[in-house]
Amino acid sequence: MIDDAKVQSHTAPTMRDVAAAAGVSLSTVSLVVNGKPGVRHDRRERVLKVIKELNYITGGRKKSGVETKIIGLLMESLSEASRSEGFYLRIVSGIEEAAYELGYQVLLHVYRPTVDPLNSIRELMGRDVDGLIIANDGDITPNIIRNLAEAGIPMVLVENLQGFPIHSVTADNFTAGRIMTEYLIRLGHKRIGALGGPLKYSSLCDRMRGYQIAMIENGLALDPSLQPSPVSGNPRKGYVQMQKLIALSEPPTAVFAVSDRAAFGAMEAIKDAGLVCPDDISVVGIDDVRDSAYSTPPLTTFGVPKYNLGKAAVLMLHNLTLDRSIPPARTVLLGNILVRQSAAPPREKPLQGRL
Repeated sequence: MIDDAKVQSHTAPTMRDVAAAAGVSLSTVSLVVNGKPGVRHDRRERVLKVIKELNYITGGRKKSGVETKIIGLLMESLSEASRSEGFYLRIVSGIEEAAYELGYQVLLHVYRPTVDPLNSIRELMGRDVDGLIIANDGDITPNIIRNLAEAGIPMVLVENLQGFPIHSVTADNFTAGRIMTEYLIRLGHKRIGALGGPLKYSSLCDRMRGYQIAMIENGLALDPSLQPSPVSGNPRKGYVQMQKLIALSEPPTAVFAVSDRAAFGAMEAIKDAGLVCPDDISVVGIDDVRDSAYSTPPLTTFGVPKYNLGKAAVLMLHNLTLDRSIPPARTVLLGNILVRQSAAPPREKPLQGRL
């Protein structure tokens, strides 16, 4: 029998109440209410009996008698170039697949700082959600994340690092920048340029730090002229940055780009200057977006596990919905270098400025 006092202590029974009354874990109750396998018949029957006795309801989100849980996905508004390269499309695909497997629906909201309020998640998403995933940082500032975190619902960040405790999933961006720079150094390059990205993206900053540490550890100078700042608002940042490097009296023999898109711009600038990649200047990137293997030449890059970032975020969020006492943690997914044809040992005679 169910303890009447326990029932009366809540105006609306929760999944935790069901688990306590049935003597099972929260994950077991979640599997039962979502019609998932993995629960013994007698235990499933006990949970269903408790659900009926407690009159456990799911906030009105029902589909065929089973609770439909909602994950909110918050992303900044992406440029046309960012959308077309497919990086975040793969992350979203991982989120959708994992959400489907666990019985969640995904509600996407594209954040526009000049329009959206900061008061509550309900205002942003248009309804209540069971958990929230925030993908990327950029326009979604730490202040916004703090305000949303105050709602107390489970929340996971993807490719977004904050200075306060919060669950997150990220690629090993620092290691990626370091590995790609060390690869160029092993080829024999010493004068290596770096194409950084906007400082509002923590992942790009970490990649740039990886480049800088690799240079220092290998006894190579960090020449500010070899690290041109991106031009704000210019969709061809990599192209413009590479032009500045080519115009130097002693251009670099190789260039590390914090993203494949920047690397594509660099290779285009090299071609337009009458030079050849990698014969004159080698180029490497990070991301392994879908066009990387088909660029001219095919781009040597670092493969970021984009799809698995999305899946890992959903799994982490799911665990948080079952037990909110899990201490904040950062999950870092490893990637790997993909050697193609855009990098080679330096020419014997140093290249002179062309622009």
